[in-house]
Amino acid sequence: MPEEYKTVISGSRKGIPLDVVKGLKETEEDLVLNLSLRPAKLSEFIGQKDLADNLKIAITAASQRQEPLEHTLFDGPPGLGKTSLAHIIAHEMSGKITATSGPAIERAGDLIGILTNLERGDILFIDEIHRLSKVVEEFLYPAMENFQIDFVIDKGPYAKTIKFNLKPFTLIGATTRQGLLSSPLRGRFGLFYHLDFYSDVDLSLIIQNSANALSVAIEQDAARVISRRARGTPRIANRLLRRARDYAQVNKLKIIDVRAAR
Repeated sequence: MPEEYKTVISGSRKGIPLDVVKGLKETEEDLVLNLSLRPAKLSEFIGQKDLADNLKIAITAASQRQEPLEHTLFDGPPGLGKTSLAHIIAHEMSGKITATSGPAIERAGDLIGILTNLERGDILFIDEIHRLSKVVEEFLYPAMENFQIDFVIDKGPYAKTIKFNLKPFTLIGATTRQGLLSSPLRGRFGLFYHLDFYSDVDLSLIIQNSANALSVAIEQDAARVISRRARGTPRIANRLLRRARDYAQVNKLKIIDVRAAR
């Protein structure tokens, strides 16, 4: 995994195992380039208008109260912007983000280093949260409800349970399988948002913005061609854009045209 990505997703915190702090299942090229193409602010986020409007209200209200945002769950197919929204929330709330995934957290102990390193207002983002084990889920309950964790020192008759107070933080979960979440875990999220597939119009705007970020020119018709091939998914649109950019570069085209986009 690229060093730049480790820094971004871990919030530059110490004591967090890097095998636990992991992101999406993408190629290294996808990881680096998708980070550069992600919108930094909610005002830059294209599409999902109802979601964005409601999220803006929640963020503004929490900021006015000087409180962390409520725990938030994003549900929807892969590649629609759940991770981008988690990073946007961290930016808007002026917190650092630590990202991991359900399969990467094998034991409750894996979370101790992450949770105790969070500062007030920080974000813990768990992708594929539906894949957390029941033991890990139950360990999270008091952390989400009371900002406390219980951990056991020693074994047998010498075992001792210690309560550790955490700084108030926001847990953001992302899932493609909302139905697999247990009711107790789902019920501990204060905010729930579902992401739908994007329209071709929104995808075309995303493609043009991404082309600007990549410092390449693209014809509007070419952007529309890519948007129709992207199956309503920004991640696919950006991947197709990068392939069109490669074609234009190799063929010495000054602009991505319809031929390069096909």
